[in-house]
Amino acid sequence: MSLSPVEQLKRQAAERAAALVRSGMKLGLGTGSTAAHFVDCIGEKVRDGLDVICVPTSERTRAQAEGLNIKLSTLDETPELDLTVDGADEFDPKLRLIKGGGGALLREKIVAAASRRMVVITDASKEVEKLGKFKLPVEADLFGLTATARQIELAAKANGCHGPVSLRYSAPGARFITDGGNAIFDCDFGVIPDPDGLAAALNAIPGVVEHGLFIGLATAIIIADPAGIRVLGDLSA
Repeated sequence: MSLSPVEQLKRQAAERAAALVRSGMKLGLGTGSTAAHFVDCIGEKVRDGLDVICVPTSERTRAQAEGLNIKLSTLDETPELDLTVDGADEFDPKLRLIKGGGGALLREKIVAAASRRMVVITDASKEVEKLGKFKLPVEADLFGLTATARQIELAAKANGCHGPVSLRYSAPGARFITDGGNAIFDCDFGVIPDPDGLAAALNAIPGVVEHGLFIGLATAIIIADPAGIRVLGDLSA
């Protein structure tokens, strides 16, 4: 099946990341349309003899990997990973990310934090000078959602962010529920003046389980655009 131009770029980034993988490695498998290309690449390499153990970041990724006969584990069984490869909804020049458009941000962040390296694969459309063009996902416990939303709004305001905080729905009247059984707020703040400060403020809210600001986790970003592959950061770090 032929790929659209954008999907071709995603595939190119995935192939570049797959070239980093060696037999014996323990991998984190991301979630989303770009990460799915990487999982496909690993599946092809496994078919050709690659021996790796992988931890998926979502049930969707788990099902894809199982269908490709990729050997899977959990972070309880394999708590230290060599490399996680995942996509991003947005990234800035400091390798800070917004993730969570697919709803897997909590598991994605847990897996990334357990990895020696996190390499992000993306196309150039996700590149921004300042984070916030993409709505910031915030995962929250189902208890007290209205109160949590209010606390998110207050924390955002204190950090120079303004805009609606809206519950995500998977269908009209059906609240989106994550693999961990939580809700997601999508926060339309626009440009985030201080991502580090906002991240710290959100972390301090009891009802917030996790947020989509990934700061200090990505060691490199592989960017595919029509002119070729670019790399931010250090692929060998």
